[in-house]
Amino acid sequence: MPSIELKEGQKAPDFTLMNQDGTPVSLSDYRGKEVLVYFYPQDDTPGCTKEACSLRDSWSDLSGLGVDVLGISPDDAKSHQKFREKYDLPFQLLSDPDKAVMRTYGAWGEKNMYGKIVQGVIRSSFLVDAHGNLKKIWKRVKTETHGADVVKIARL
Repeated sequence: MPSIELKEGQKAPDFTLMNQDGTPVSLSDYRGKEVLVYFYPQDDTPGCTKEACSLRDSWSDLSGLGVDVLGISPDDAKSHQKFREKYDLPFQLLSDPDKAVMRTYGAWGEKNMYGKIVQGVIRSSFLVDAHGNLKKIWKRVKTETHGADVVKIARL
């Protein structure tokens, strides 16, 4: 899957990845409802935990608006299971070990980490509408408020 510059309003690229239980999950499974697809670097690290907990804390608002959440990182199913259990995360976490989906969404590439250019996960999120189109793209995510930020857009 080649990396392209995704734009709001266009069709979200479909994918199928394994969840924390080893079950395949496809974006197309969510047609008919909105879904937030968020990419994060690693389970149980400070920024990723803040972001996941922000989404968890906004879960009642998100689910009330008909929005589901899929978190994607390179971590394996066992790591995802531990992360979900430790922080009581109500949404699925998907594994993208070869980073193919991340590349497709522009969520893998060069980034500046402490003044050094490295290859890695670019924290970003994509709100996909009920028709499978990109409703909102966050290229920069505020980890502590991301859940509330998504709720604001989902209400529109």
